[in-house]
Parts: sequence; structure tokens; C-alpha cells
Amino acid sequence: MSETAQAGLNLAPGSATLSGTRLLADILKQPVQLATSLSHIMGAGKPALDRAAAVLRGARSQVITSIGASWHAGMAMQAILLAAGIPALLIDASELLHSAEVPNGAAVVLLSRSGKSTEIVQLVQKCRARSASVIAITNEADSPLAQGSDIVLNTSIDFDYAVSISTYSAIALAGVLLALEATGRSAYPIQAKLIESLSAAAAAIPQWCKMIERSGWLGEGNEPTYFIARGASLASCHEARLLWEEAAKKPATALTAGGFRHGPQEIVRKGLRVGIWIDAQHMRTEDLNLAHDLKKLGASVLLIGQQLEENAGDCVLCLPAIPARWQFLIDIIPIQIAVERLAALRGEDPDSFRLCSYIVEDEGGLIHPAE
Repeated sequence: MSETAQAGLNLAPGSATLSGTRLLADILKQPVQLATSLSHIMGAGKPALDRAAAVLRGARSQVITSIGASWHAGMAMQAILLAAGIPALLIDASELLHSAEVPNGAAVVLLSRSGKSTEIVQLVQKCRARSASVIAITNEADSPLAQGSDIVLNTSIDFDYAVSISTYSAIALAGVLLALEATGRSAYPIQAKLIESLSAAAAAIPQWCKMIERSGWLGEGNEPTYFIARGASLASCHEARLLWEEAAKKPATALTAGGFRHGPQEIVRKGLRVGIWIDAQHMRTEDLNLAHDLKKLGASVLLIGQQLEENAGDCVLCLPAIPARWQFLIDIIPIQIAVERLAALRGEDPDSFRLCSYIVEDEGGLIHPAE
């Protein structure tokens, strides 16, 4: 870990007393991992970041592609580019590989923690055939993705034990750093502030654990769950849905706040669990009104955001201060804690996969013969 990150971030003493699954251990070390990644990308990795930003800025079109947790991370990057008026396309890697064409001369940003997923590896050659520039964001500098790319942004962290925790967040971090550099809004002036916010998030973890336990929001572990968000926090919202399925082996749904109000609200009944991310700037009043009405209709509501009133939901997890466009960086942590607790409640092992391999290196089917 860099001296800059070490100087600005210390885990709360109370967090060291928490024990449990490998998943929880990965959650606990995540703020330090992210500070390390931030310091690396803005330090030794800055020349690569600058080259990637120039390519992205000068391209005819911008495409972000990935699959699984890394695709959710791409939502944060896309949100930043769209807010700056750059119509970046975010597309599932399998769809881009088999059902769509790479725009000629595009800048294609491929996100992959391992750089070995089969769809990602195959896409490199498809991009080459269309004279596209390939920018890799990965945690594996020697991967097939990295070796086949024009520019590599290495997230430079430890791999998680199983479910993607720090690797998901570090890819989201790197993608947003690239988007901001490409739009002339470098994160360099607020780097120290971001590390301070990560430190505060680390200190808040034990309290978040207690609040989730006390609130009863998880219920008996079998209630239907919906996640709702806007903007860059849609990355956290959709990643929460995947965490529910991967770690707790329980179905969940993720939607935009606006999308939820155009039909899906008909499913609201007593016992429904709803998690809502409240943006630091946009549509706060509207989304707090949504939370109020959901409670009135019998749903149990969890809220994640900055400067929230204690009675705004059944479980209100307040985030430490962080610049508004960067809230996504820490607003995934409370829901990661919640899913670890949910897995225990349901008697599921969040540290193992029943059907999925750690890296998916082939296509088709779910059950494979034992080697």
C-alpha cells in the first residue's frame, strides 16, 4: 500500500473485532484496498490513465463492455460520461460478441477483474477487426485481456476469496477515474478527500452491522427484495441484486427509481423488502417520498445515502461525507454487509459457488463434468 494511502486511511479499531466468513473479511479490508487502488492509478498508473483518457476523448464513439459484476461497475463509468454529454454505450459483453457490431474506430473499454472471461477474451479480436482502440481495466496485468489491449489500467489490489467485493469496487473506481479524466474533471484535487471518506466508511462498518441486525429489515430471509437507485448508484443497485443471488442464493430485482414507478410498484405488499439509494443531490425529495409511501403500504424500507433522517426508513444507513458524484464508491459497502448477514440467516455459504466457477472460461450450459 502506498504511503499516501496509509497516511490517510486507518481501519476502525472496532472493525478488527468482527469475525465470520471470508466474504466479511473481504468487506472489512475493502476501504484499504480501494485507497491502494486510487493511489496507484493516480500515481504510477497515471501515464496509462492519461493515454486512455486521450483515446476515449478523441474516439468516434465510446463503448463500455463487460459481464457479471464488472458490467455493473461499468454503470458508474457510463453515468459520469452521460452526465458530461458523452453518449457512451454500455453493453453486455456476450451481447456485443454475438448479437451486435463494434462501431468502426470506437474506443472500447473492457472491464474484467481477471481478464480471462471467455467473452472478454474473444471480444479483443472482434474489436481489432473493426479498428477499435482497446482499453482494458483489469486486476491481472498478465491476462489475455491485458496482453491484447492497447492500454491497460491495472486496479492493483488483492483478489477477493470468491464473490467480487474489492475487485468490483476497484473496477468501478478505475472506470470513473477514466471518465473524469476524459471529460477534463480530474479526481486529483479531491484524492485526499476520497481517501478520508474511505477511512470514515471503514470506521462506520461495525455500526452498520449493528443497525442491520437490529432493524429486522432482512426479515426471515425469504421475503421478496427490490433494489432501487439513480445515476452512478445504479452500479451499487445492480451489484446488490447479484450479491443477493451469488452470496445468499436468493432472487432479487434491481430497477431505476423512475422505472419502478411505471408498473412494478403493483407488487408492493406487506413484507416486501426494498433497498433505496438516495442520491446526494438529485431527486432526493422524490425518492424520500417514495420510501415514505412504500412504508405506508407495508413494505420494509432500507435507505442508504448521506444526511438522512433516522425515521426515513426501517433501516437507515447514513454514509460519511463524500463528493456527490463519488457516492457510489462507498454506498455499496452497507449492502455487502447486509448480504453476508442474509446468507447466515438463510444457512447459505457465501464463500462458495454451487454452480458458477470463479472465472467463466467457456460458454453454454451450467453443469460441467468433473475434471
